[in-house]
Amino acid sequence: MKFTRKAGAQWKGSGKEGSGTLYSNSGVLKDTPYSFHTRFEDKPGTNPEELVGAAHAGCFAMQLSFLLGEAGFTPNSLDVAARVTFEDGSVTRINLDLTGDVPGIDAAKFKEIASKAKEICPISKLLKAEIVLDAALT
Repeated sequence: MKFTRKAGAQWKGSGKEGSGTLYSNSGVLKDTPYSFHTRFEDKPGTNPEELVGAAHAGCFAMQLSFLLGEAGFTPNSLDVAARVTFEDGSVTRINLDLTGDVPGIDAAKFKEIASKAKEICPISKLLKAEIVLDAALT
């Protein structure tokens, strides 16, 4: 299976005083505000690290659900929180905090399958991906 998704950003002004909006073709993000203040000061709006965390948590939960199903288990719920650490200008760590309600599975098997999901989740692999940039001025 192959597909391409699109999302984008528009920014106006300087890094600290400016602001921007985000959008996605699905419409889930539409004129979603972000700025220096939403990124570094916890003001209303979103930020890149929060979005990466949400994408990673969602992808991991779905991947884990598929792997559990392949092993004969159906989760009642998988709650995943991704804590994205930004330090000295870089994302240095992502902690995936997982709590699952999966009937019939023991803790060792759950951890084994969760570890595999972490390794093969497409967003986990993305964090090691090649980045291609096309840049142009208008």
